[in-house]
Amino acid sequence: MTVQASMTYLFTRYVELIQNALQREITQLRKPSYPVLDSFYGQMGYHLGWLDAQLLPIQPQTGKLLRPTLLLLAYEVAGANGCTFKREDKLHLGRALPAAVAIELFHNFTLVHDDIEDGDRERRHRPTAWAVFGTPLALNLGDGLASLSRLTLLTGFDEGVSTDLVARLGSRFDRTALTVLEGQHLDLCFETQEQVTIVHYLEMITRKTAALMACATEMGAMLGCSDEPTITALRQFGLHLGTAFQIRDDLLGIWATRAESGKTPAGDVLRRKKTLPMLHAIQHASPHDHAWLRTFYSQQEAPRSEQVGQVLSILEQTRSREYCQHSLTEHCLLARDALRRVPTPAVPLAQEAIADLEALIEYVSEDLWPMKVGDSALPLKAAYRKKGDQ
Repeated sequence: MTVQASMTYLFTRYVELIQNALQREITQLRKPSYPVLDSFYGQMGYHLGWLDAQLLPIQPQTGKLLRPTLLLLAYEVAGANGCTFKREDKLHLGRALPAAVAIELFHNFTLVHDDIEDGDRERRHRPTAWAVFGTPLALNLGDGLASLSRLTLLTGFDEGVSTDLVARLGSRFDRTALTVLEGQHLDLCFETQEQVTIVHYLEMITRKTAALMACATEMGAMLGCSDEPTITALRQFGLHLGTAFQIRDDLLGIWATRAESGKTPAGDVLRRKKTLPMLHAIQHASPHDHAWLRTFYSQQEAPRSEQVGQVLSILEQTRSREYCQHSLTEHCLLARDALRRVPTPAVPLAQEAIADLEALIEYVSEDLWPMKVGDSALPLKAAYRKKGDQ
């Protein structure tokens, strides 16, 4: 089976289970007798992908549900609390499902707010919540998702999770939530901060992105066993995988097509976001190009097409894409090393889950596009230069 086929299988294995649980949490709160309040939860359903802009049901259009999937896999790797159910029946996942849904709800809270703060009008190939309902309502529905995530975590009691463990999970969850918000604060500050180093940036993405994935794998391990080395190793796995995923996202934010990312090509350049490729380019550009980039980032007007083409040329000259690919590979190796430190229970359930996490590392580290690292980015540059000539 190819890496892509393995990921398709992995990302669909738990989708229906997680999606149904998400819908249950929200639809049970909708109040048809009070239409205004009903729309509050309906707007959550729109953002989560199972309602249209009129709040009517559609075929679900979700993301990969990566974070809850990571939690469930970590739970299986850690032994699933000694459960002996067959993996394909998914009956063993009930104990971990509330935490998985809580992680996904909180992640979507951050997405709603990120879209507002970044001015993104499109996500997953359709308009973002604020673009449809307006900023005030989108802020409110995002806050609602955050509150609901915490309430959902507490339903672990109904699945037999002990009071002590629920409390420890809640503490880890809340600390991570604060860490993620710290990362978002840094990200927003970097937009107007002239001197941002690669070290500062890696510190930021560790908080904003990697921390939530580390929380997912740690909570899954905590639900699956009480062995501290296992819990620590799986947390480290999530941390490095999360960092690799963000670097991958930075690469997609500049070089991916609309079909691959669901967003505008070179969107991070158009928004003048200081992502890892850009910071590397700024640090390694020639004096002339460095001065030009500083001017580009300080200008008030929207970037012109020819300026985007110039940025892409500088990125190519500084081999910034290659640097990011190497950094991504390094974190994937660290994630693989953490996974090797997990004392895997000698049961098929855990062994199969380990294999899935290894396949996930391969998916993140493989080449993102047919164009290999170091090849020319001429098609994308030419497209922007052509726009500028019109």
